[in-house]
Amino acid sequence: MAMDLWTFRSDVGHDRADLEGMKVEATDGKLGKVDEVVTAGGRTYLKVDLGPFGLGKTAMIPAGVVTSIDVDDEVIHVERTKDEIKDAPAFSDEHREDEESLEAVTRHYSSVKPKV
Repeated sequence: MAMDLWTFRSDVGHDRADLEGMKVEATDGKLGKVDEVVTAGGRTYLKVDLGPFGLGKTAMIPAGVVTSIDVDDEVIHVERTKDEIKDAPAFSDEHREDEESLEAVTRHYSSVKPKV
């Protein structure tokens, strides 16, 4: 169900820490830092600055992609590769609640199946 993509899993412990400023790691390495945790229209996602390797791009990572949060090391792990996240539709503040943009992100992350 697509809505699960936009909701934190019950076992990741998202409520134990302030996620803003935490590092984000994809399955294949470091990705960037969380600028903001956004909840809008029943959807929650991380707004992540991809840093120098993302060439200034900001990614919208749905909460359901988060697999674990290491509060001590301040690292959020996601179940996608760096390329899968970089290939997602670009984020801008105009997309924050734009239904068409959010649906494009839903299609992208739903079509990319995690490697188990």
